Amino acid sequence: MRARSFSHCGITVSDFNRSVRFYWDVFGCPLVGVSDTPSDRVRSFFGVESEQPTCKIGWIRVRGGAVLEIFEFRPSRSATEIKWNRVGLTHISFNVRNTQKWYDYLVAKGVECVSRPERSPRGHSFFFAKDIDGNLIELMDLGYMHHVLNWLGPLGGWLFRRGMYRRYYELPGRE
Repeated sequence: MRARSFSHCGITVSDFNRSVRFYWDVFGCPLVGVSDTPSDRVRSFFGVESEQPTCKIGWIRVRGGAVLEIFEFRPSRSATEIKWNRVGLTHISFNVRNTQKWYDYLVAKGVECVSRPERSPRGHSFFFAKDIDGNLIELMDLGYMHHVLNWLGPLGGWLFRRGMYRRYYELPGRE
């Protein structure tokens, strides 16, 4: 069995409408679906203890096929700072072209950027910004590797799994 593709990433937001507007105004990602979850399901499935809890769920389509799923819970809980060395999700990432141009654009729009664009040892450039709730967003320009991964990704995965990355697929104690 194999996954067909990456589907989505989910984040909880403090204000549904503000988040929809942020991802549309800043990244051009439209809202493509909305659902209001019944209170009994919010209590049983999501574990929100309240007399009449609510959960609005929205699906924001990102160019290229992925979806950002946003959840607005009432009552809500305060955000916690993301620690890089804590196990769990740390950020979402968008593939872009020209990270310096994106950096300048985001700064002009008043978006908090937590780092300036920098180049990795492998040649791609990236930087981090925050959405209105402080969720980390990495903007990455893969350069020519975007095309390599897009078109040759499956072949590369097959080759690397059998070659230079073989050790990561082996279970401890098996030879």
